[in-house]
Amino acid sequence: MDLAQSPEWQANAPQSNGSVHPRPSDEADPIRGRPSVPLPVKIVIAGGFGVGKTTTVGAISDIAPLTTEAAMTEAAVGVDILGLGSEKTTTTVAMDFGCVTIDRSLKLYLFGTPGQSRFGFMWDDLAHGALGALVVVDSARLDDCYPAIDYFEHAGLPFVVGVNAFHGHLMHELAEIRWALAIGDQVPVVRFDARERTSVRDALLVVLGTALNKALGEQPG
Repeated sequence: MDLAQSPEWQANAPQSNGSVHPRPSDEADPIRGRPSVPLPVKIVIAGGFGVGKTTTVGAISDIAPLTTEAAMTEAAVGVDILGLGSEKTTTTVAMDFGCVTIDRSLKLYLFGTPGQSRFGFMWDDLAHGALGALVVVDSARLDDCYPAIDYFEHAGLPFVVGVNAFHGHLMHELAEIRWALAIGDQVPVVRFDARERTSVRDALLVVLGTALNKALGEQPG
């Protein structure tokens, strides 16, 4: 997967006035005398129930994704908010996990959060050490993503709102969704399809660019 060729990466890549030329990732490490390895980066995939988090991880993972889904039972009735028109019969009870190598220089480790509020106690552990997050949104159920947005805003973790195009279309325009979610211009809002590998890749590259730009902006001048 070529990182540099993506227009999303080019638009959100961190800017530098220097002339630093990174060593190609396949060159030998002059100190350790062995080939360098991709830099590991942790990304959280969050959002409400049934918005496409598990699908997002599975669409791009280089390995068979680890999922911890369980059948929904009558015990969930009145506790879990299923959303209008939901036909899901399973729910993530711990996390989804996958990984993807980008351009031989980065390896993304993807951690999907449970969508049900009763599993919210796990979020701190899943978000620990993350570089950024992708908040997956269903444009027909915007209320479901508020807890994730609030969490990352309070945690100070860079995040991108990814509006999943269910059935190929959105219920609202991106500008309308931004207004409804009351998020600032510093938070990218992108459209993507959780089923398509390249679409998920482009959304994750925006997360990387946003996080790196924030990190560079916080460096002392």
